[in-house]
Amino acid sequence: MNIRKKIVVLSGAGISAESGIPTFRASDGLWENHRIEDVATPDAWKRNPVLVQDFYNQRRKQALRVQPNAGHLALVKLEAKFDVTIITQNVDNLHEKAGSSTVVHLHGELFKSRSSVDESLIYDIEGWEIKAGDRCEKGSPLRPHIVWFGETVPMMDTALDIADQADIFIVVGTSLNVYPAAGLVYAARDGVPVYVVDPTIPGMHKKDNVTFIAEPATIGLTQLAEKLLAE
Repeated sequence: MNIRKKIVVLSGAGISAESGIPTFRASDGLWENHRIEDVATPDAWKRNPVLVQDFYNQRRKQALRVQPNAGHLALVKLEAKFDVTIITQNVDNLHEKAGSSTVVHLHGELFKSRSSVDESLIYDIEGWEIKAGDRCEKGSPLRPHIVWFGETVPMMDTALDIADQADIFIVVGTSLNVYPAAGLVYAARDGVPVYVVDPTIPGMHKKDNVTFIAEPATIGLTQLAEKLLAE
C-alpha cells in the first residue's frame, strides 16, 4: 500500500497580495488607511462597531473581485501525489476558491460571521455584507469571524498537531514575524525538509534542511510543485 507523504503549507499575506489583496499592514503601519487599533481589536469593536463592521464589509467586497493565482493553483496540483494541508494566516478564501481540499484558517474567515457573545455560533455570509441589526440566535449582534489583536488563536493547537505530522513543510508569503503562527515551522520534526518561498527571504532561527526560494509565490510555488511532483 502506497501511503502518500504529507505536505503542510504555512501561507501568509504575500500569496494573496499577488491576487490583488493588499497585505495586512502597509509600510506606513496602516491597513487600508486605518490604524490597526481602530479596526482589528476587541476595543475597537466596543468603541465603534459601525466602523469595524464597515471595514470588514469593504474587505469582503474587495475579496469577491479577485481570483486565485498560479501559487494557489500549484498547491492544488500537489494533491495529485501528496496529502496536503494548508495552514493559512489569511482570512480570504482564495485557497478554497483554487480548489485546495484542506485549509485551516488561523486568524478566522472573512466570509463568516459569529455571535458576539458565543464564539461557537458561526455563520456563513452570503455576499459581502453583515448588516446593522443582523443577530445570532441568542439575540446578540453578529461580528466578523476574525481573530483580532489581543484575542487568542483558537486553531493554534490544531495547527501545531498538523505541523508535527509533516513529511515536507512549505512556507510561502509570510515574514515569519507574526506569532504564534511563525512558530509552526519549528513544530515540524527534525530532518523534515522545509521550503521557504518568498522574494524577501524571512529571517529564521537556525533550522536544518531549509531551502530558500527567493521568488514570489506565483513563480516559486510553481517551480517547487513541478520539482516535488517529478521526484
